[in-house]
Amino acid sequence: MARQQLEVLNALDVAKTQLYHFTAIVVAGMGFFTDAYDLFSISLLSKLLGRIYYTVPNSPKPGTLPPSVSSSVTGVALVGTLAGQLFFGWLGDKMGRKKVYGMTLLIMIICSIASGLSFGHSPKGVLTTLCFFRFWLGFGIGGDYPLSATIMAEYANKKTRGAFVAAVFAMQGFGILFGGIVALTVSAAFDHAFQSPSYEQNAAASTPPQADYVWRIVLMFGSIPAALTFYWRMKMPETARYTALVAKNAKQAAQDMGRVLNVEIEAEEEKVEKMAQQKGNNFGLLSKEFLKRHGLHLFGTTSTWFLLDIAFYSQNLFQKDVFSAIGWIPPAKTMNAIGEVYKIARAQTLIALCSTVPGYWFTVAFIDIIGRFAIQMIGFFFMTVFMFAIAIPYDHWTKKDNRIGFVICYALTFFFANFGPNATTFVVPAEIFPARLRSTCHGISAAAGKAGAIVGAYGFLYAAQNKDKSKTDAGFPPGIGVKNALIVLGVINLLGMICTLAVPEAKGKSLEEASQETIDETNGPQGA
Repeated sequence: MARQQLEVLNALDVAKTQLYHFTAIVVAGMGFFTDAYDLFSISLLSKLLGRIYYTVPNSPKPGTLPPSVSSSVTGVALVGTLAGQLFFGWLGDKMGRKKVYGMTLLIMIICSIASGLSFGHSPKGVLTTLCFFRFWLGFGIGGDYPLSATIMAEYANKKTRGAFVAAVFAMQGFGILFGGIVALTVSAAFDHAFQSPSYEQNAAASTPPQADYVWRIVLMFGSIPAALTFYWRMKMPETARYTALVAKNAKQAAQDMGRVLNVEIEAEEEKVEKMAQQKGNNFGLLSKEFLKRHGLHLFGTTSTWFLLDIAFYSQNLFQKDVFSAIGWIPPAKTMNAIGEVYKIARAQTLIALCSTVPGYWFTVAFIDIIGRFAIQMIGFFFMTVFMFAIAIPYDHWTKKDNRIGFVICYALTFFFANFGPNATTFVVPAEIFPARLRSTCHGISAAAGKAGAIVGAYGFLYAAQNKDKSKTDAGFPPGIGVKNALIVLGVINLLGMICTLAVPEAKGKSLEEASQETIDETNGPQGA
């Protein structure tokens, strides 16, 4: 007997690229635009928070956040994201992609605004409130990962599916860039308006009261792109693969996709019932049959995403510390608080514009040509090469004449992260697991990534401190130093290459072929 495939799913697989594909990319992608803005904008503002809330009157140096506070402000959203990925990933398979999709965006809108309105009677109170709202902001962001990836994969045709899913994720690059531009604009406007002096000129005035508005405005701005796409997200029909294969409603799936594709599609109710009754399509998550078919795949997607995010989030969240260490960003005492935000934002925006954003779109261009496996291997390989290239001769790069070379090599690690595993680890879990477990397995894989991000956010903060305790900022314990921390990240990238061997290739296959979901009664599970 030939392999079974529903007409509605086949119509999606062979559909020509048309308007609804691009609509889905924009609607799903704006969620990721907002995700990246909200997650990474805090790295532009953490030094400002230290100067506002932890500067001691008449102190010889600007205030800095204590290590525990800094790691909490930076990492609490990642903890929330991990929880959201697991919860909404599971819920997306239980209730449907569309029903859950609006919840995540609503949480993000509310918590972005609430983060900027954080309040308290003391510095500790304000930052505690900020951490509370950023946890729930992360919770909403977490839901966007499995749902956006699953929806786009289930809407796409098999020829360009990788590019479409990668394009949704590539909006993250624009979110990082937009965060830098907003911080640049807001800080420049306030600095020009109030002309506050450098810390050395006037310690009391170098952090004017108006600086408190800067971080609040930047954080609240993240609600705008999410709010703009809420209506369109609610108008999207449920994916045909969920409706037909999970909800077992062939008639509704045919009607929904008939309107989307503007074609007449037969509702094959008998075939749906027959597929549902076949034993090979009914195994549960982490059952013996699941582990036999997908256990190695789940290990591959979770381990590579975990390792990638240790390196990727360490680099993103602590760019300012690395650039300060090599002298590319001047010492804090030479700048006022708002001017420091401007210089940090300028450095990170330049990196995003020249390496981060192009890397994402190189993946979009080539993922359906050379495949997911090849891009992930290439990315991990060059991330390893360039990380060692800046870490081993680190003392050479810190000299003033060599800083540009350091920044170029550092930027190339971002380029190959995004033209590499940062994109492919998002794409692959949406393709290789069965429809009824797809969102859950993507959420598990993404949560493993965020566990790596938490390791990066909390671990790198301490590890990168100078080995000589006398040279560290007040309150920071001695670490292994920036050089050795970068070497560790290089080793982590190397391990990522090894774990990539467990990741299958889904290029050119339908989702049912890639996930071994349909049954050939003569030969057993497809692709087994």
